[in-house]
Amino acid sequence: MTSLQGIRTGLRMFFLSTLLVGIIPSSSLQAGESKSLQGAESNSMKNLSPEKVADYIHSIVEADRQVYTTHIVKRMKDQGVVQAREDWENKNAIPLPAQFLHISSKLVAESGHGIRFRLISLWPIYRRNGPATDFERKALEQLSLNPDTPQRGIVSTGKKRLFQAIYADKAINDTCTTCHNAHPLSPKRDFRKGDLMGAIVVTIPLED
Repeated sequence: MTSLQGIRTGLRMFFLSTLLVGIIPSSSLQAGESKSLQGAESNSMKNLSPEKVADYIHSIVEADRQVYTTHIVKRMKDQGVVQAREDWENKNAIPLPAQFLHISSKLVAESGHGIRFRLISLWPIYRRNGPATDFERKALEQLSLNPDTPQRGIVSTGKKRLFQAIYADKAINDTCTTCHNAHPLSPKRDFRKGDLMGAIVVTIPLED
C-alpha cells in the first residue's frame, strides 16, 4: 500500500468517527448490567433537548474539522507528502476541509436518522453553499456581529418541523484563508486567520 493509499484509507475511517461516537456508548454496556440502568440511560437520552443534541453534534463536527485541517491537511502539505485539492478524486490528493465535512455529513445523512449538518456562508464560492432560507441568512448576519452566540430556531419543510442550530465557522489556520483568497470564484479574498468565514448548520427533525 502506498503512503497516499494509506492516507485515503485512514480518511475513510475518519469519516465514520461522528457515527461511531454515537454507536460506542450503547454498545459498551456489559451484558450483565441491570435493565434498570439501561432504562435510565434510555430515558435520559429521550429527555435531551434539541438544543443540547445540536451542541453535542456540533462539538464532534468541529473537533473533526479542526483535527483534519490542522493535523492532516496542513501537516501533509508542510511535509511535502500530499496536498488537499478541490479535484482530489482525480488527482493524487486529499479532500479540502470543506469537502471533508461534506463527505462526513453525507455518511451521517445515510444513517437514516434525519440529522443533517453542512457549511454555509455569506461569501460562498458556490451558490449551493449560501444560506437556503431567510432564517439562515439572518443567522449568518447575527453571527458576524456576535460569533460566540449560536443562532437557534424551528423551521418547517412541508409537514416536517426541524430544529436548526447555526454555529460560527472561523478560519482555523492559513490553510483555510489561502484556499478561499486564491479561488477564482471566491467573492471575498481578504480572509485572515480567525475571521468568520461562514457557519455550520445542524438540523434535527422534531417529533410531531
